[in-house]
Amino acid sequence: MTVVHWNPTRELALLHGDMHRLLGRMVPELAETAANAWSPAFDISEEGDQFVVRADLPGLSQDDVVVELQDRRLTVSGERRQERREEHASFIRMERGYGSFTRTLTLPKGVDAEAIEAAFEHGVLELRIPKPVAAEPRRIAIGGMRPSEIETGEDAAETSQEPKRSLKERVLAKA
Repeated sequence: MTVVHWNPTRELALLHGDMHRLLGRMVPELAETAANAWSPAFDISEEGDQFVVRADLPGLSQDDVVVELQDRRLTVSGERRQERREEHASFIRMERGYGSFTRTLTLPKGVDAEAIEAAFEHGVLELRIPKPVAAEPRRIAIGGMRPSEIETGEDAAETSQEPKRSLKERVLAKA
C-alpha cells in the first residue's frame, strides 16, 4: 500500500491553474494580467539560535528590494520589471511573472529588530533573525522571617554550627 500525503496547497494551485485557463478563454485580457503576476518563493528554517529566511528574487538587484519591520511584521517588497525589447518577437508562451510583490511574515514576540541581518547575493535574499531569548524562571526563596529577624554577625556564626532547626524552633528561640 502506498501512502500519499495530501497537500492542500498543491490542490489550490491546481484549482487556480484550472480557473486561470477557463477565464483566459472567456476574457483574454484577464489571463494576460494574471500570467504576469508573481510572488517570490520563501524558505524559512531554524539554524541554531536564529531563523533564516531565503527568498528567490531572480532578475532583481539589491536596490529593487525593500525589507521593513514594523510591529513584529517583517515585510519584503519590490518589483520585477518586464524586459522591453525593441525587436518584435513573436512569443509562443510567456511564463515568467513580472510586477510588484509584497510578502509579510509575523515574527515571534521579543525579536531584537536591531540584530536582524540581511544579505543579497545571486538573486537570493537571506534574512537572519535571532530567536527571542526565552525568559528564564527565577527561583524565589521562601522564608518566613522578616529581614529584622535575620541573624547577622556573631549570631550567624554561632547558628551556622548548630544543627538546622525548623522555622518554628528558630522563632521560639528568639522569643
